[in-house]
Amino acid sequence: MAASIEVNDLSKRYGMTTAVDGLSFTVSPGEVTGFVGPNGAGKSTTMRVILGLDAPDAGHAHVGGRPYRALRRPLTAVGSLLDAGAIHPGRRAGDHLLWMAHSNGIPRRRVGEVLEQVGLGAVARRRAGGFSLGMRQRLGIAAALLGDPPVLMFDEPVNGLDPEGIVWIRGLLRGLAAEGRAVLVSSHLMGELEGTADHLVVIGRGRLVIDTTVSDLLAAASGGRVEVRTSRRTEAMTVLANAGGTVTLTDVDALTVSDLGAEDVAAALAAAHVPFSHLSPHRATLDEAYMELTRETVEFSAAEVLP
Repeated sequence: MAASIEVNDLSKRYGMTTAVDGLSFTVSPGEVTGFVGPNGAGKSTTMRVILGLDAPDAGHAHVGGRPYRALRRPLTAVGSLLDAGAIHPGRRAGDHLLWMAHSNGIPRRRVGEVLEQVGLGAVARRRAGGFSLGMRQRLGIAAALLGDPPVLMFDEPVNGLDPEGIVWIRGLLRGLAAEGRAVLVSSHLMGELEGTADHLVVIGRGRLVIDTTVSDLLAAASGGRVEVRTSRRTEAMTVLANAGGTVTLTDVDALTVSDLGAEDVAAALAAAHVPFSHLSPHRATLDEAYMELTRETVEFSAAEVLP
């Protein structure tokens, strides 16, 4: 089953706009790779090029070592969800999938199997025009799974899903990777990938910002900071600043300290007889890491548009 996505020095322009600029990365089997960047960063364009919907101006994108257009039965090689609305509203869910199955030599039984897998088995004969956005998302995911492909690509897959659906899609993605599939998931919200992605490819303005594991990114973003809770915050801030720390007040009784290790913080407070109820290394969230990484790559910020 093992197959991967390889993007090598990919560039794509639309008129005077450079959507993707020399982008390279790999989506490996057995991992969920988060493809993250602000709106307009080039994520959807990259995915369209991978799927042969747009031609690159330079570089290439291969699935399992081949261009998408060279795949004889593409749905059995790569499944994708780019636009949940890309289905005729008058077509029944089951008929939509059956047509796709016939076009790629996929057994008819797979239609029922994937509809059950995504929770739409009971509405196979309903027309897509009556589906909610969340149901259309599930139908698009069913279409991606139809050919039992080793590579899967999802563009903003949690759109329209309720909290239960979000938990479901996260479990599905982890399960697909555990089966040895290469899974690429795009999002402009890093928090959506917390606990799901193994690897992250972050882009901004069409260029690679960072290609790293989630664990390495969080370790770097945490930056050796220490979190402290104390009822005597003013004294604690003074003591820790005098000891060489950079101290930030983060809550009524919470401080974050940089430039001092946890042992040094504890020793300084103990020596000054300042009590504390909690002390631990700061663990950054993916959202924090993402905001820091993409600070300079967002096309427009709130400050820029204020009068």
